[in-house]
Amino acid sequence: MKPKFHGIIPPVPTIFDSTGKIDCKGMELLIDYLIDSGVNGLFFLGTGGEFSQMSIEERKELAAFATDYVNGRLPVLIGTGSPNTREVISLSQHSKEIGADGVVIINPYYMTLTDENLYRHYGIIAETVDIPILLYNFPALTGQDLTPDMVLKLAKSYPNIVGIKDTIDSAGHIGEIILKVKSERPDFSVFAGYDDHLWNTLSLGGDGAIPASGNFAPELTVGMYHAFQSKEYQKGIELHQRLANLPLLYKLDSPFANVIKEAIHMRGIKISTYVLPSAKPLENDKKEELRKILTQASLLESEEKLLT
Repeated sequence: MKPKFHGIIPPVPTIFDSTGKIDCKGMELLIDYLIDSGVNGLFFLGTGGEFSQMSIEERKELAAFATDYVNGRLPVLIGTGSPNTREVISLSQHSKEIGADGVVIINPYYMTLTDENLYRHYGIIAETVDIPILLYNFPALTGQDLTPDMVLKLAKSYPNIVGIKDTIDSAGHIGEIILKVKSERPDFSVFAGYDDHLWNTLSLGGDGAIPASGNFAPELTVGMYHAFQSKEYQKGIELHQRLANLPLLYKLDSPFANVIKEAIHMRGIKISTYVLPSAKPLENDKKEELRKILTQASLLESEEKLLT
């Protein structure tokens, strides 16, 4: 059984104008570009979508706008995570009401939960809201791992928990989820969160990636996904080698939403690069480092080539 969600699903940045309001024209420009690039879905209000800096009202506004504008052209996933279980339920119910195809829920952060309470958090949500749910594991930011055993327990208990974005720098962790969960739930989608884990995730039997680079270099990840599906492995490896340069850009600043927006802008999609506080615009020296990384990945022409 092919999972409902698969392939390359970029975590779309939220575009703001210079006053911090949602820039609808900028969002439309980016959404159309991504759809034209052949991605398999769109994920709004993830980490790079700056959800943690937005109010509940702003999150609902962006979710409604994005779902309406995509208008069924691709599956739409909305990030509804929060440490507050009631808040997750409210946001997830809103996502269902506006017609989103699913929600992505990062595990509670700030306060570490026992396994029993972590299971209960997701269980209450899954029982309350009738919408497909993807788990979101990002232990580097939340301080707590969604273990393969926990993922299996949730997947076996709740049919509407349909997948996971595993943002962890461990092929073993992703592989264990694939082996344990898919043996019980073949329809369960397993996505790599880090760009450079796409190839091994596919090789291990996973379903794709939800990579930030999908916003500014969709030809690499989309190309890799299609190369794997068509068994053009040499082509896939060549694209993987180009992609291997890109994780360096995530080290340029933290939070990295400014880096992603600058990369999109450098690739010719003229969006506003404004980011919400406490993030700030990318400094000029880091912009130059970003340009070098994109050039090394053959995503920009070198200055020497431009001069000739």
